Amino acid sequence: MNGWDEDGEGILRLPSGRLVRGRGLRRAMPTGHPPHLGIYLQGAAPPEFGWESRWVRWPDFWLPRDRPYTSEVLKEALRRADGERVEIACTGGIGRTGTALACLAVLDGVPPGEAVAFVRAHYHRQAVETPWQKRFVERFTS
Repeated sequence: MNGWDEDGEGILRLPSGRLVRGRGLRRAMPTGHPPHLGIYLQGAAPPEFGWESRWVRWPDFWLPRDRPYTSEVLKEALRRADGERVEIACTGGIGRTGTALACLAVLDGVPPGEAVAFVRAHYHRQAVETPWQKRFVERFTS
């Protein structure tokens, strides 16, 4: 497995069994092992963290600026979560992070119309904050 404790804060278990940590950057870094790969969903470039990362330009409450790049990054995250620790984070850890996690769920086999409910049930009950984020997930394809 990838080394995340599935009972840890913000850990989402996808249908395939892969674990991905979602978190808000405004909160302290959880204790334990750092990620191998961090996906940071921010309007401005995030700081350096000391591990491999990808920055997806994604303003708060909106959608990613470059959708093909976002899809590539999420596919990489899913692939690498098979054996590595992957985290996805935005400032609060709910809207953009929840949207990206729901897209990962779609890539992992959850029907697009069910992915938001899946992430709300297994990650955070308020994940995916805006109607356009929900629509983005429903239209997300691999």
